[in-house]
Amino acid sequence: MSDDPPQVREFFGSRAARWDSRFPDDGPAYAAAVAALGLRPGDAVLDAGCGTGRALPPLREAVGPSGTVIGADLTPEMLTEAAHAGRDRAGALVLADVARLPLRDGGLAAVFGAGLVSHLADPARDLRELARVTRPGGRLALFHPIGRAALAARHGRRLTDGDLRAEPRLRPLLAGSGWLLTSYTDEDDRFLALAVRRPE
Repeated sequence: MSDDPPQVREFFGSRAARWDSRFPDDGPAYAAAVAALGLRPGDAVLDAGCGTGRALPPLREAVGPSGTVIGADLTPEMLTEAAHAGRDRAGALVLADVARLPLRDGGLAAVFGAGLVSHLADPARDLRELARVTRPGGRLALFHPIGRAALAARHGRRLTDGDLRAEPRLRPLLAGSGWLLTSYTDEDDRFLALAVRRPE
């Protein structure tokens, strides 16, 4: 189920202060997912829906001091927690909705999105916006530190075919939004879908 921005802000805003302490062991999973993006020194990368910024340090490590790291989130409380954790030293924090990014066309080498797809108000539109700001051949990583079945169980739900992250739904969604799905992993301890920005 997708959420509209006010609902997303309310949901994450009320949980921001406790977010990192709820999931203290996710760091290695984030680092491994960032590594799968294949970033190079000097690249520009966006963490879309960055939350408390847990991906920002490994993204900075991947692109080095000459690279650009941007963390965008529409929840001010999450960005405040990211700054309190010192993650603003790894990347610029921007209050923005992924539906309307204040970034130029084709300026990014890659986009990283942790837990992003299920919170997009309009997934096709929002993935097109991520494609707009990514250069042709650039990469997208849609990540979650646990797989679909484990996440559904955590929330007391059954896994359904309607889940946007199910490969039969995600592949055409990405294809219609400017992306080509190149790799799909859905295991208990990781969800990671990698895609490449298609040429215009």
